[in-house]
Amino acid sequence: MKGWQIVTANGMAEVTAAVGEPARAAMLTALMDGRALTASELAKVAAITPQTASSHLARLIVVGLIVVEKQGRHRYHRLASPAVAHMIEGIMQIAGGLQARPLARTGPRDPAMRAARTCYDHLAGQLGVDIADALQARGAVEIDGDGALLTETGRTWMRDMGILKPDAGKPSSRPFCRPCLDWSERRPHIAGVLGAAICTHALEQNWVRRRVANRALEITPKGHIALKATFGITCAG
Repeated sequence: MKGWQIVTANGMAEVTAAVGEPARAAMLTALMDGRALTASELAKVAAITPQTASSHLARLIVVGLIVVEKQGRHRYHRLASPAVAHMIEGIMQIAGGLQARPLARTGPRDPAMRAARTCYDHLAGQLGVDIADALQARGAVEIDGDGALLTETGRTWMRDMGILKPDAGKPSSRPFCRPCLDWSERRPHIAGVLGAAICTHALEQNWVRRRVANRALEITPKGHIALKATFGITCAG
């Protein structure tokens, strides 16, 4: 093997080993809604002691899967980047496929998780897919395989709606508009800068609100009206 191939292989092995431990996998999944959590909160999620959680978190920090933010006396842990969230979502899709039986329901069993949830910092579930479909039908977004593009018409519309800020689209290492295969719907929702902007807008405008137990989102009465007016979407529930 060439030197760079050895480095890549070793790095892959280190990352997969870090993700492959059940307690660490549980903690990474808990961080998929984009929020930062304390070691105690993550220990509770993984059903382990705080001391054990600290050891696992140190491993995840070393391999670059999570980062720590200090605020006063508290230390908060979050996923290191959207790329990490994308990787975890992909693993969840593969794991679900391995466990599936003929005609088995894909994705989470919780109806609320299937209806609307966050995938790191963007909308997923039926709501996320419906928005992606609506954007395509309007000609605001074009999706082709693994690529997606926000059209100029779409950009203007998103800015007029207050979803995209005037400075959105400045050079960034993060993709601006990317399709993300939905875990439960098995069709794309919108990720990247645009997906994050839509999710942030929906939360700030109280179209959706977070549920306490998991990544599921509740669509508010105001949200039902706004989603219909904005995207032409009629949501169940």
